[in-house]
Amino acid sequence: MGGACTMMIVRLLRLISISFAVVVLTSACKPEQTVPQDGDIVFHESTSRQSPVIKLAQHSKWTHCGIVFHIGEKAYVYEAVEPVKYTPLKDWIARGKDSVYCAKRLKQSLSATDIAKMKAAGGRYKGKHYDTLFQWSDSKMYCSELIWKIYAQGAGIELCEPDHFSDFPLSAPSVKKLIKERYGSTFNPDEPIVSPYALFKSKLLQEIRYLEF
Repeated sequence: MGGACTMMIVRLLRLISISFAVVVLTSACKPEQTVPQDGDIVFHESTSRQSPVIKLAQHSKWTHCGIVFHIGEKAYVYEAVEPVKYTPLKDWIARGKDSVYCAKRLKQSLSATDIAKMKAAGGRYKGKHYDTLFQWSDSKMYCSELIWKIYAQGAGIELCEPDHFSDFPLSAPSVKKLIKERYGSTFNPDEPIVSPYALFKSKLLQEIRYLEF
């Protein structure tokens, strides 16, 4: 009887230890709660016509992204829409599907000089038209390209390795239809491209959560 009781106690203690470990690990994985900082990258699911196609091609719901910069005390999202412009962060979050968003921050700290250079790099693209062809040029911009170039040109940081169109599953009917509509016979499968999801999964970034949103 005493041996059986001892075994039950040992099993109970093991269960308690496992449960405690799960709680600790779960807590450790929760995003840091913080306030917006310059250089943060925010993602949401756009409600645009092309969003479902982008979602399908990259296997991710995050179809649009922008970079956070402050103007005075107010946080804005600098984004490539039509045209490249600043949007108040609150408005940007509200514009996404169901107001759901994800924010990520560079694991290493950005200096004031880095931020100034990034703002200057981004400023060169302000007012540029949105690039519906997702081409790797500076004449027009799409959302994730803008962020990648701001980090690379301003802080010397490449957040990820650019992919090519041929790296994406392009055989889905909706994807093929969009390609035909926009490119006709000029589609180049070797065109470099950085998708929102490529930025989202960058190992240089960590997820955060804004306190006031």
